[in-house]
Amino acid sequence: MFAVYAASMDPKNPMDGLVVGERPEPEVPDGWTTVTVKAASINHHDVWSLRGVGLREESLPMILGCDAAGYDEDGNEVLVHAVISSPDWVGDETLDPRRSLLSERFQGTFADKVAVPKRNIVAKPERLSFAEAACLPTAWLTAYRMLFTQADLNPGDAVLVQGAGGGVATAAITLARAAGFRVFATSRDEQKRQRALEIGAHEVFDSGERLPVKVDAVIETVGAATWSHSIKSMRPGGTLVIAGATSGDAPSHAELTRIFFQQMRVHGSTMGTRDELRRLAEFMAVTGTKPLIDAEIPMEQAADGLQRVLDGDVFGKIVLTR
Repeated sequence: MFAVYAASMDPKNPMDGLVVGERPEPEVPDGWTTVTVKAASINHHDVWSLRGVGLREESLPMILGCDAAGYDEDGNEVLVHAVISSPDWVGDETLDPRRSLLSERFQGTFADKVAVPKRNIVAKPERLSFAEAACLPTAWLTAYRMLFTQADLNPGDAVLVQGAGGGVATAAITLARAAGFRVFATSRDEQKRQRALEIGAHEVFDSGERLPVKVDAVIETVGAATWSHSIKSMRPGGTLVIAGATSGDAPSHAELTRIFFQQMRVHGSTMGTRDELRRLAEFMAVTGTKPLIDAEIPMEQAADGLQRVLDGDVFGKIVLTR
């Protein structure tokens, strides 16, 4: 079958290991099923895999991709939940110490078909296209959990989203506005700041710029480059939710004194549960919200999309279609 996969890994030249070609059809263990992929969105996770982060040499060749929307074996339109938990795990699957994502230990979604546990199948929202639905399981689910499970926000509260442009950040801006929060967003890029206003931010600022008010929560995926600004932008008792560190995980100023003296909370967050994915799908249907797609391209052109993510030349999601 057609597939986009990592044949090798290189931290400095990640694209050198990418192959667009053929792979065997997926093996289907007991309790698993297959989904015929119609659309799959690109995440930073795919670039990190090509760099050798989270992917072991012995797992190669590995089909990339965490997200997918398509048809199950009965012809139903479905989403794939990307978190693969242990068969005997009970409760929040994101806390399973043996969990993995598709394309880490199990083959991913950039292919004609993907094998997943039957419990990982979620009905696709009818009003979303396959391309739109394929944005939900990783970036949009991550943003949903950060805002509604971890951040302890109420309608009318103020939230800062750092690094407008990436998939999680644009999802957080859109979801936060739809939920009735006051939304601030930052970016070093003027064009991305203007786009952030268009998708729901009330006010936008250059990276590091002082905000007019202290916010109740910060959605942080940038890491070292914005960490100090995130802490300084919060009110006493506020919550910083972090789900990524694309600029590195060692900030020069950790702001520990400010954190403990002002009794701030720092909350880590990773992906989301199957139940949260179902609730996200319902939220999209009720509010009429749709994912922001930067580009929709054939899966055969996956290298172009991955290079754009690698370069940071994205606002929203890049979706690969079949």
